Amino acid sequence: MPSKIVVPELGESIVEATVGHWRKNQGDRVAVGDVLVELETEKVDLEVGAERAGVLARIERKEGEDVKIGDLLGVIEEAPSDGAAAAKGGEAKPTKKAEPGETGMKEEAGIAAAAEADEAAPKRMVTPLARRIAEEHGVDLSQVQTSDAAGRIRQRDVESFMENQSAEAAAPTKSAGKPAAGQPAPQLVPGSAAPRARLEERVRMSRRRQTIARRLVEAQHTAAMLTTFNEVDMTELMQLRARWKEKFKKQHGVSLGISSFFVKASIGALRQFPRLNAEVQGTEMVLKHYYDIGVAVGASEGLVVPVLRDADQMSFAEIETAIKEFARKASAGELTLDELRGGTFTLSNGGVYGSLLSTPILNPPQVGILGLHKIEDRAVPVEGKVEIRPMMYLALSYDHRIVDGTEAVQFLVRVKELVEDPASLLFTL
Repeated sequence: MPSKIVVPELGESIVEATVGHWRKNQGDRVAVGDVLVELETEKVDLEVGAERAGVLARIERKEGEDVKIGDLLGVIEEAPSDGAAAAKGGEAKPTKKAEPGETGMKEEAGIAAAAEADEAAPKRMVTPLARRIAEEHGVDLSQVQTSDAAGRIRQRDVESFMENQSAEAAAPTKSAGKPAAGQPAPQLVPGSAAPRARLEERVRMSRRRQTIARRLVEAQHTAAMLTTFNEVDMTELMQLRARWKEKFKKQHGVSLGISSFFVKASIGALRQFPRLNAEVQGTEMVLKHYYDIGVAVGASEGLVVPVLRDADQMSFAEIETAIKEFARKASAGELTLDELRGGTFTLSNGGVYGSLLSTPILNPPQVGILGLHKIEDRAVPVEGKVEIRPMMYLALSYDHRIVDGTEAVQFLVRVKELVEDPASLLFTL
């Protein structure tokens, strides 16, 4: 009896996906558990496996098509046994007598086909987006090198390979364009410029990138978003890290960064100003008395925000370890839906990319996001004297529908106070 391959449950609030890459071709034999097709969702990529053994008889939805939960992807039928296949063939048909030279040609074709099969045998792990880009530009994935620890070829690997190929192709072209010895160089008309190629490229956005774009526009259209700024003196925190970093890493196996201090400081401020840890539902405010802090992490296919569950119950070491693991998983494309779901407040550290100041955009339905920035030495007045101190700008974007300006300013001041006196975090949390 045929077995249908359908789009499975995709996770909370996710109802659509895009067919990424079929791992099996129509007519291939499959075993129970074999991965048949990859699906791209707005948050993570999912693999759909075979629930029964047989033959992939039909592929109903092609790569790049949008599908919904329950849609038919393909059909698996029972694989005929060798005996049944022979019986179905009936009496043996007389074989055609080979023409002179035909046998040798067939043997050569068979050898070539076998060689091609041997070359195609090793299967490399490739993300759906990387595979699509490679196919669009005719890139041989067997030639692409990857820096991914798991050996998976990602979008950046394909793009890097294409850039290197373009540079190599351009080098001989430039050499060929030089005039031969003894020949005068071509003269340009005054005021004119040499013609140059005007290249354009059309690349389909991944479902994740489409979702990011939609949610950012949604945040702008639905929330009364406003941003307030302050600056924090990082002297005490940097000195504390310098004193404890070696012992901390030796004991916990992870470096003591600044993120854990800002997570703890944000929680301390959220307890005093709970409306920044809420969301709007119709005409009601939903105040949340738990602290699931989202930490924005850059990935090759777009920004993702994994969540520290019950961050108020986590130690500094647990927070730093979790953030390091989030970054690794984001790079490898291994984040799960559970790790990305929910969140009551978000931190976004643009300083790691060199950003001095920015206005972060809310992550709906949250009503607050704290932006961290580059630490930079600046001249500041300290007790009547000018000193050089490591300073950081902070930016708090908030939903003015339920958060008043005074609350937002006081929240940011409280974060500043806690970070400038990091030892106080041990007593306030």
